[in-house]
Amino acid sequence: MGLTTTPGTSGAYALVLTEKSGSRRLPIVIGGFEAQAIALELESIRPPRPMTHDLMKEMLERSDAAVHSVYIHTLEEGTFFAQVFVENDKGTLELDARPSDAIAIAIRFEAPIYVAKEVLDEAGVESDEEPSQTSPQESTPKESPKSKLELLEEELQMAIDTENYEKAAKLRDQIQSLKG
Repeated sequence: MGLTTTPGTSGAYALVLTEKSGSRRLPIVIGGFEAQAIALELESIRPPRPMTHDLMKEMLERSDAAVHSVYIHTLEEGTFFAQVFVENDKGTLELDARPSDAIAIAIRFEAPIYVAKEVLDEAGVESDEEPSQTSPQESTPKESPKSKLELLEEELQMAIDTENYEKAAKLRDQIQSLKG
C-alpha cells in the first residue's frame, strides 16, 4: 500500500502491506534508509548513484538470476522474518532477509510478496476501506507529497554530511522542483 511515518518514533517508518483480496493491512516498522529505498523505487526516482538494492538487482540479473517472490513467514517478539526466493537456471535459492530489504528487492523485480496466514492473523489490522483490485506493484503509496519531500531532504542532509556536494546540488534541485 505504501509508507507512512510512525508517530513518536524518530527516523522510523511504517511500511503498510495490504491483502490483494481482503481488507487487512500489515504494518511493518522499518528504518529510514530502507523506507527511502522503497519510496524511491515506488516513485520511480533514480538517484545519481545506485542504492544497495539497485546494485543487488543488477548483480542478480548479470548472474542470470531473478527474485521470484518474497515470503514473510514468521513474527517473533515483534520481529518479522522473511525469505527471498531467487531463481536461476540451477533452481531456486531461499535466502533469509529482513522484510524491509526483501520488499525493497521484490519491488525492483516486480515480484509478489506473500505473508503467512498466521502472521497476518496475528499482526494484521482490519481496514474499513474497500480492498484494492491492483497488485502491490501497481499501487501507489498512500503518502502525501510531503513524505516524499522529507525523504529527499533526509538524503540531501546525508549528502551534505558526507561532503558529496554534487549529489547535494542535484537533490536540492529535485526538492526545489517539488516545492515549485
